[in-house]
Amino acid sequence: MKKIVTILLVAAGLVLSSNRSEAQTKFGYISVNELFPSMGEYKKADTSMNEYRNALGQQYEDMMKEYREQDSLINSKDTVKYTKAQLELKRRNVNEMLVKLQGWNTQAQQMLQQKQQELMSPIEKKALETIQAVAKENRSEERR
Repeated sequence: MKKIVTILLVAAGLVLSSNRSEAQTKFGYISVNELFPSMGEYKKADTSMNEYRNALGQQYEDMMKEYREQDSLINSKDTVKYTKAQLELKRRNVNEMLVKLQGWNTQAQQMLQQKQQELMSPIEKKALETIQAVAKENRSEERR
């Protein structure tokens, strides 16, 4: 008699546990590459990035113009009016400008990355929080 009760209890446990394992698990997929451009904040950040990029480009052009002017000045025939010391200072300044121009691309790239991080961080955070809220809401609806 004990064997029959034990067998019935085990069978009932198996039946109950099989009902729980039949619950379906749902998976969702969202592409943040498609999500970001649809967000209003992204459009504002993108506009700000373009303006910043253009400002850096203009700054480079200004520096390049000044370099060309100074370089042509020390390589012109008008250098006779300068003393040897003045000419040496002008050459040193032109060389410093050249070094600064050569490093500008790296510096500008770093500044762009920093600005992008600054602008995109809050957008990424908001998108992640929204995705998590929708996932949590969908999980609670499945349980009902």
